[in-house]
Amino acid sequence: MSVSEKEETKKLFFTISEVSEMFELNASTLRFWEKEFELLKPSKNKKGNRTFTQKDIDYISKIVELVKQKGFTIQGAKEQLKKGGTGTQTLSNTAEVIAKLHSIKNKLIDLKDKI
Repeated sequence: MSVSEKEETKKLFFTISEVSEMFELNASTLRFWEKEFELLKPSKNKKGNRTFTQKDIDYISKIVELVKQKGFTIQGAKEQLKKGGTGTQTLSNTAEVIAKLHSIKNKLIDLKDKI
């Protein structure tokens, strides 16, 4: 098999050790998250070994972003994922609201000064 053929072949399933290496997590953390997050359901083979799909990997990536990078609690991350986001929308919406409030405040101050 040539190098280009290897690059074209994408891996369909990942072991728990491969996933834990990918995200620098303990396997026990992944098993815990499997119990906590209902959408994270890796399949298991006859031996009981977990096999993660790319969809599982994407979901774990979102969890890592929320819990490890943005500091969400497990419960907070669950709620954020149910809303369909990773917290970025909420932060950008908050910034927009603050900017609009400052604009309104400045207009009110201008009106007050004219009176």
